[in-house]
Amino acid sequence: MLLVTLQIQTNKLRFLKIKNEEFRSAYYSIFLLNIILIVGITGYIWIERYSLLDAFFMTIITVATVGYGEVHPLSPEGKIFTAFLIIFSFGIFAFAASTLTRYIVSGVFRNYYKYSKVKKEIDKLENHVIVVGYGRNGLQAIEELQHHHISVIIIDNREAKIKEIQQKNELLYIHDDPSSDEVLERAGIKRAKAFISVLPTDAENLFAVISARELNPLITIISRAINFNTIKKLKTAGASHVIMPDKISGQHMAKMIAQPNIVEFLDYLMIEKSKDIILEEIACDDMSESFTIEQLKIVGKDNINIIGLKRNDGSYIVNPGMDIKLTIEDRLFVLGNQQDINGFTNYMNDGTA
Repeated sequence: MLLVTLQIQTNKLRFLKIKNEEFRSAYYSIFLLNIILIVGITGYIWIERYSLLDAFFMTIITVATVGYGEVHPLSPEGKIFTAFLIIFSFGIFAFAASTLTRYIVSGVFRNYYKYSKVKKEIDKLENHVIVVGYGRNGLQAIEELQHHHISVIIIDNREAKIKEIQQKNELLYIHDDPSSDEVLERAGIKRAKAFISVLPTDAENLFAVISARELNPLITIISRAINFNTIKKLKTAGASHVIMPDKISGQHMAKMIAQPNIVEFLDYLMIEKSKDIILEEIACDDMSESFTIEQLKIVGKDNINIIGLKRNDGSYIVNPGMDIKLTIEDRLFVLGNQQDINGFTNYMNDGTA
């Protein structure tokens, strides 16, 4: 998965728009240099009857004050014109040279190239996940999504967090307001399949959820909540799921005391990412034909354990019976190694193991 870095540093783009005063000064200096160049060439052609090439060369050596001799002997009018050209161009040339050098050394032009490249990458993305907020929870979500090879775009407007993201060149991010409609559209909110909001405060998460839901009514939205009384507000605003990390952490710690072996086993499957055995969700919407659990167990040769089933009405069946017939709206939860699960999925979809 190709992931690159995007940085934007003005109120709207935050870094690479011409509206940024420092970046605009580079364009301003180039504009002034072009004016001086045009005036010099025009003056030498008109006063000294130089050819275009000679006028260009004379203007360059005059503005740069490199000390070369004249192309042709100058007339009195030409000497006066050259003197004024040196006076007016010297400060402009020094300003332009220092400005462009500063931008090259500080990497602004390099980042502008990255911006153009990343904008093209964002425009190509579909079914990606937008994560707003690069804190502890956001980082964990991003790492898990990357493990499943899901493209991620990060949005955060905090300078300290952006510097952390910059240390990882493979991450794609936008440095701007995560609740702004324009920013979310730039991140491809209408093409994304999910939106995760893990901003520092409930108010920020609430605004981000409202903006995301308004722009994409069908997107799955998962939001972090800090206070219990915010959960209802977030769901009303459009959140599909609301998570309280502190509550989950407390429950997890309590279960490690009450049921330590069960918790360790689930952590082994879900968190430690065992290569020997994984828990996978398989959608049935691409089934080549209607199967029963027993028919699917045959192709699995007992290497696949179907531990659960989710019906289209949202109900769950744990350890489903062999006679249960699957529909394309169902989702299976299976346990096995990656190779067996891939063969199992292929059989479901096209009848070949």
